[in-house]
Amino acid sequence: MKHEWNIWVVGGDQRQAQLAVQLARDGHTVHTYALERAGELGEGVEPERDLRGAVRADCVILPLPVIGEGTLLNTPLSEGSLPLAEVLDRLRPGQIVCAGLVTPPVAALADARGLTLHDYFAREELAIANAVPTAEGAIQIAMEELPITLHGARVLVVGYGRLGRALAPRLAALGARVSVAARKWSDLAWIEAEGYGVEHSGQLRGWLCGYDLILNTVPARLLEEETLRDLKPGCLVLDLASKPGGAGVALGRHRTTLPYI
Repeated sequence: MKHEWNIWVVGGDQRQAQLAVQLARDGHTVHTYALERAGELGEGVEPERDLRGAVRADCVILPLPVIGEGTLLNTPLSEGSLPLAEVLDRLRPGQIVCAGLVTPPVAALADARGLTLHDYFAREELAIANAVPTAEGAIQIAMEELPITLHGARVLVVGYGRLGRALAPRLAALGARVSVAARKWSDLAWIEAEGYGVEHSGQLRGWLCGYDLILNTVPARLLEEETLRDLKPGCLVLDLASKPGGAGVALGRHRTTLPYI
């Protein structure tokens, strides 16, 4: 049985950088590309200047999300940009490729090249675990940007999926007065049973004027311009949803986007 693999980690953020470190510690041969701004990753991780050796990899690991702007690979820790198709062109048919948040166009690119593509973000345990640092990062930004404390602040979490469920109790533990907006009546019943205020995500227009902080987790345009007109001055809106996000024009008020996923 083979225990040591030749693995290439291509693109991504600090999550991919730390993955490379952990894979090297597990005894695998690890190469990185388009992670040059991640700094020194330690013994066993070999930074590469090009993709010529990737064709020999047992597995190529692409970012979460795999796509950045347009058709470019998501490479926030690289000095340059890299079309995803160009990366896939360097690989051999049948080669195993792992990527996060694979869209139909990405799957089509891989299929056309005969690659074996796996979406690791489709694993529920990973998606749940990823919601925790996203929730913590959102709370950190809120504490830095708001002129008031979260304790006593009126906060609305839009969406009751993995991230919404991670956010609500953490905000409440800091003393925030938390409401959650959801669409399903079963979710609304659970939200109320857990002691949070309740909003219906399809009926937000006219109901946002009292909030100090709104965190959107739904990748659908629920917060359009007409809905956001109700915001009071100084309300902070954090859009945590995957692209294209769920917040429309923020009418000059502070808006921050985090890469959830």
